[in-house]
Amino acid sequence: MNILQANIPEAGYGKKIVIKNISFTVDAGEIVGLIGPNGAGKSTLLKALIGLIKISSGQVVFDSNDVTNREPEENVRSGISLVPQGNRVFGQLTVRENIEIGGYLIKNKKELLVQTESVLDIFPALRERIKQDAGKLSGGEKQQLALARALMLKPKLLLMDEPSLGLSPKLVTNALETIRNINQEFKTTVVIVEQKVRELIHISNRIDALRMGEIVFSGSPSELQGGDRLKKIFLV
Repeated sequence: MNILQANIPEAGYGKKIVIKNISFTVDAGEIVGLIGPNGAGKSTLLKALIGLIKISSGQVVFDSNDVTNREPEENVRSGISLVPQGNRVFGQLTVRENIEIGGYLIKNKKELLVQTESVLDIFPALRERIKQDAGKLSGGEKQQLALARALMLKPKLLLMDEPSLGLSPKLVTNALETIRNINQEFKTTVVIVEQKVRELIHISNRIDALRMGEIVFSGSPSELQGGDRLKKIFLV
C-alpha cells in the first residue's frame, strides 16, 4: 500500500525549475534510494515532499491525506521527518538537549523521557556522551544525533539527505546498516538520497534515479545493476 504519492509537474527556487514531470510513489515499510548526479534534483524533491519548497501545481498525498504545500511543521506532526544534508546539530547544546528538541511536540515530560531513552537504546554511543556539547562530537556521532533527533516523534516516513556525507567508508556502512535496522524494527518507511550507490543498493527495496530533474529509472536494485544503467545515469 502506498504511504506516499507525489505528482509534481514542476518545482524549484523562484524562476529556476529544478525538478519536472515527477511521478513518485513509496510503499509503506520500504526503503527507497534516490540516486543521480549532483544537481539532479534529489534534495529538491525531498524538500518538496516535506513542504520546504512549494509546488505551483500537482499533488503530494501522504498516508491518504493531501499534504500539497502544507507547512513543514504540519507534516512533521502527521509523521514525516527530514534529516537534512550535513548531519546538522546544535553545537552549543548538549546531546540530550539536541535529542529533546526533536521531541518538541511531546508535551508530557514522562513521555518525553521514555522516548528519549528509547532513542538512546538505538544509539548507545550517544548515551555515553549525553551531557557533552554536540559540537564536540565526531562526524559519525553527529550523524547519529541528527538521526536520533528525527526519530523522537516516531515518524511514519523518514526522509534522509546524504547521511554518509563526510563519513569514512566504515562509518558509511554502519550508518546505512542502522537505517536498515530502524526500518525493519520500527517499520519506518525511508526515502534516502545517497551518493554511495553500491552501499545504498544493499539496504534498498527500490531505487529511483534522477537526471536533470526527472526520474529516468525506477526499479529493484538488481534491475539497476543490469547492463550499463548506472553508467548512463551518472554520465554527464
